[in-house]
Amino acid sequence: MTGRDSAIKGLNVYRVGGAVRDSRLGWPVVDQDWVVVGATPQAMRKRGFKPVGRDFPVFLHPVTQEEYALARTERKQGHGYTGFEVHASPEVTLEEDLARRDLTINAMAETLDGELIDPFQGQRDLEAHVLRHVSLAFVEDPLRVLRTARFLARYQRLGFVIAEDTLALMRQLALNGEIAHLVAERVWQETEKALGEPCPQAYFETLRDCEALEALMPELAENAGLEAALARMERLPEDNGQLARWRWARLCEHLDDPVRQVLEERLRIPNAWRDLARQVMLTRELWNETSEHGPNAEGILDWLNRIDAWRRSERVTPLLFLVSLENDALAANLSLAWRLASQVSPRQLVDEGFKGGELGQELARRRQAEIEAALATG
Repeated sequence: MTGRDSAIKGLNVYRVGGAVRDSRLGWPVVDQDWVVVGATPQAMRKRGFKPVGRDFPVFLHPVTQEEYALARTERKQGHGYTGFEVHASPEVTLEEDLARRDLTINAMAETLDGELIDPFQGQRDLEAHVLRHVSLAFVEDPLRVLRTARFLARYQRLGFVIAEDTLALMRQLALNGEIAHLVAERVWQETEKALGEPCPQAYFETLRDCEALEALMPELAENAGLEAALARMERLPEDNGQLARWRWARLCEHLDDPVRQVLEERLRIPNAWRDLARQVMLTRELWNETSEHGPNAEGILDWLNRIDAWRRSERVTPLLFLVSLENDALAANLSLAWRLASQVSPRQLVDEGFKGGELGQELARRRQAEIEAALATG
């Protein structure tokens, strides 16, 4: 008997949620979640399980470190996604535990032998490619609006859609103000996950369609450039492990600095994401400003300074790629200008005797001269 088997021997254990859904869908299974029916916290600890649940009884398996949660029910007590009273006891049944879940495809369970337990017809909806709420208790948790939109971002290319009555409940949560009780961290957490899914546009389109985008990200909802922004999200530099971050930057690049900063503050977006969004916005300004009159050496130097190109040279190439999507000729001129200007060495000027303010002025003058030479060549 393995260490895993000995720890759960005699327990009523079921695999639940995403692992059941994705294994039956042929999607990669990342995490395994388990529910234990008929047990107590004391019994779990005696078997070597380590308690980790803060709001309800969740335990880590002593060997696999996978999560095992005691079957529980929830009752709405307040606003937002935290306003629930949790009840976990040996009397709670598996079906009662599954009933509290958001979507039917997430409310399936399997025995250890792989037998499906599906009281809410999740397999039917999985085969029909429909995201459908389990019950009207869906409206008790506004976070489910974001989760449902995120699942569509994951599975839309497989043909999934949101059931009309589910979308109506999502709209209800947006219009009755319940969604406004979500804390910024959870909104951003779901948004960040959605940005990493195969079709992130579906997330924002769904939030717009159920009127949640206006409540959570009005800067995007109220801007006429949303459709174009959604299309841009697939036009990115070669993936360097920051796919989601680039998608966000492209989504926001049409927003003016003050507007974008308000959005970033509301969602408490990490600084690295803010920095990239600003670089992309500055690059957009550059190609907009030069689209009619041609590139200007002073403007190009200002752009290089503002994206901190001299210290962070790795930023330049992906931004030049974005320019090439809009204006190949400008991208070629910028590439040459950058190559020549970056060869101007501050150390060389120091050796020539420049220092202090004069050093900075001469460095800028020579860099601009190199840019002007590159433009003349182009």
